[in-house]
Amino acid sequence: MNASSIIFYLLAALTLSSALAAVNTRQLFRAAIYLLFALMGIAGIYFWLNYAFIAAVQIIVYVGGIVVLIIFSIFLTQQAGDKMEKHKSGRILTSALAVLAGFGLLLVHLLQHPFKIHAATADEPEVLRIGSELMNLEQSGWALPFETISILLLAALVGCIVIALKTTESNNNKNEQQ
Repeated sequence: MNASSIIFYLLAALTLSSALAAVNTRQLFRAAIYLLFALMGIAGIYFWLNYAFIAAVQIIVYVGGIVVLIIFSIFLTQQAGDKMEKHKSGRILTSALAVLAGFGLLLVHLLQHPFKIHAATADEPEVLRIGSELMNLEQSGWALPFETISILLLAALVGCIVIALKTTESNNNKNEQQ
């Protein structure tokens, strides 16, 4: 086994163990941190595959944007130390059956449609070419969708703040009534 395989297996182990920990933990803040590590493991796999641009986007958008937004929302709602409810046995059984059905469908699909190796080589992913294609407003530019996503994230952040303020006000009103 060479060093490249070892790096891949370490990144895969980090990603899978963090994802499982995020799903199985009962503490909300820890789940968000485990999600952060799972997404960083995915970015590491992208770096390992020499897709630096996709890895950078993974870190900027998902780790820097989504996970920070989730952690910020947890702190705004003052539920960082709260424990989530314990999983019910019926939900665990249903989840396990859904996972097994998904793996079964994937296996059937892979057996029906095997991968074929093509001799053609792919274009090298150059950041300059990707940036030119993204910002090309004359043909199929992607600047507008990126700006739309940023507005959506801003709206989600504002919504989290409004919900947190309403929760704080309702808790203060309950405390005053008692």
